[in-house]
Amino acid sequence: MVNPVQSSNDQDLADDKDARSAVPMSAYATVPLANLDGSGYLRGRWAYVESATGRPAYSDKGEYFYTRDQDQFEQVMAYFWVDRAQTYLQSLGFDDIVHQPFHVKVGQYGGDNSYQTDKPYRIRIGKGGVDDGEDAEVIVHEYGHAVHASQVPGFGSGLDAGSIGEAFGDYLAVSVGLDAADQFGWPVAADPSCPMDWDSTSYTDEVPHCIRSFHTDLTVAKRENEVHADGQIWAQALWEIREFYAAHGKTTRAWDTTLISSQYDYAPDTTFSAAARTTYLKAVELDGPTFADAVKARFAARGITF
Repeated sequence: MVNPVQSSNDQDLADDKDARSAVPMSAYATVPLANLDGSGYLRGRWAYVESATGRPAYSDKGEYFYTRDQDQFEQVMAYFWVDRAQTYLQSLGFDDIVHQPFHVKVGQYGGDNSYQTDKPYRIRIGKGGVDDGEDAEVIVHEYGHAVHASQVPGFGSGLDAGSIGEAFGDYLAVSVGLDAADQFGWPVAADPSCPMDWDSTSYTDEVPHCIRSFHTDLTVAKRENEVHADGQIWAQALWEIREFYAAHGKTTRAWDTTLISSQYDYAPDTTFSAAARTTYLKAVELDGPTFADAVKARFAARGITF
């Protein structure tokens, strides 16, 4: 599933050096792996898994069953969630965003971190503590950076644009995870606005474990001038807009469509204010004044005005 903290709502789970016994079997799910190319490896139309740790997963039957003590488990996670992120974008009507096999190097980076590059598109999944490949929200967060790079080449130059990039990665990770949970009938976190709650058990003490949060009440006036911290300003606005749409007769998918549509018109070095205005105008176009006004108000609550 997305991750075992979410599926069990057990904040006391710990990595225990990749021990199989550290996570209950109820936290696993059997899912279809779509769009495989028939090679027997985890390679397909939208995801291409490479591994620097352990043998590459292979099956001549197209069946890949592993547990977290096996390196191949993270390879399966990487394939499923990259494919799932692309499929989600296409389900919203976007067929021109990262529209190619996306390479994921699992366990290649030795630090407890992951990162994305776009020349060529690639995610490097780190290890250490909870290996990043065990948390779907880490994988999809990094894919979110590729989404921005595909829509606006060079996106993310400047503090505000970099912060928006981090926020969107977090938001997309949660949104894709919730969509999958809805389709497959998985349990969801008690607080779904708490991204990467399995990965972050290794380096956070506060419960619930979150790498960042969508409800910090951080504003531009109190920004920290660091992209991950300041991204929480933008992410909270996105999440509260999502909640407004859901409460007033629009689906969360409608908001995701509006948001992603607006991003084509962001400048590579956009400011919070300029991006908020662009998003507002797209909401006027696609959703009407009631929802557009809510978009404007939620950004304003975070100190982002235009």
